[in-house]
Amino acid sequence: MSSVARVTTITVRSDTSFEDAVAAGVARASQTLRHVSGAWIKEQKVEAKEGKITAWSVTLEVTFVLDD
Repeated sequence: MSSVARVTTITVRSDTSFEDAVAAGVARASQTLRHVSGAWIKEQKVEAKEGKITAWSVTLEVTFVLDD
């Protein structure tokens, strides 16, 4: 039996950390997409103000398996 997967790109922002942004992104994608099987980080960036990081942002490539 074979399966077909699709990849979609999402961007997530967190006021806490990169790890929090990734976890929030996967959780949110799983609410909308069925059969999420993984994700990889395509891009990371931070926002800063007065020399301090104020937000963390990740662009994720989320993989999900299509229904038969």
